[in-house]
Amino acid sequence: MRKVLIVIVAVLALATCAFSQVNIWEGTECGAKVMLKAWKTDGGNGMAVIVCPGGSYFWHDMHTEGRDVAEWLQQNGFTAFVLDYRAAGVPAFVLHHRLVLRGNRYPDAQDDLLQALRYVRSHAEEYDINKERVGVMGFSAGGHLVMSAAELFASEDRPNFVVSVYPVVTMQPPYVHKRSRRGLLGDSRKNNRGLRDLLSLERHVPDDCPPVLLVNCKDDPIVDYHNAILLDSALTAKGVDHQYLQYPTGGHGFGVNYIDGIDESRQWRNVFLEWIMRK
Repeated sequence: MRKVLIVIVAVLALATCAFSQVNIWEGTECGAKVMLKAWKTDGGNGMAVIVCPGGSYFWHDMHTEGRDVAEWLQQNGFTAFVLDYRAAGVPAFVLHHRLVLRGNRYPDAQDDLLQALRYVRSHAEEYDINKERVGVMGFSAGGHLVMSAAELFASEDRPNFVVSVYPVVTMQPPYVHKRSRRGLLGDSRKNNRGLRDLLSLERHVPDDCPPVLLVNCKDDPIVDYHNAILLDSALTAKGVDHQYLQYPTGGHGFGVNYIDGIDESRQWRNVFLEWIMRK
């Protein structure tokens, strides 16, 4: 009997974690293959979250900042999507071949997120979600990507809420994360002043910016914590509905799991669940 119960629990766990996926560019003129994985929730809260993992715009942390996040959101009533947006790739990081070849670079990742938002909203009935309750959640470089959607997209295409966790924000010294800037802009354009300005998100917060939850730690060893301070100041100056959670310790890359970071920094998960219910 015990073995039977173990099998039943395992099957239910697999069913809960099961996902489907779609190429968001299929049937369009764009030749890219960009997969969007969906964790559907039956009888959930009607909200959807598109998750953008980090990885310096070169690669993705699809485990800690992708699948784990989607499963956690699903367990809490959200329909979750993980976007495998276009990134430069390890060869570009090692070989610097984008000095000559285009490769993946801005605005590819932003175009992918825009298409993902349009796809999710156009399939809202299929996923049993409210198309007016579609948000984005990003980590590190993914935090930059989701915030850029709130600033650079047309009003009708912007997410309904943004969660940006230990994000890259600025493309300008002294706080720029240089690897992310190179990953996003490409080797041949990393010094382009116009692009550096456009993609320094502290400079372009719109008056109608959607609500933002911003999270980071002062001891972040990867992305200087002042990135989030710059964004918090810009959001405050514009009067944007937002909340900034700054923890003294916790580092970088902790996602939603119970291993990385510390108990203090992991509190952001509960704050998010309370925060979103007020929006």
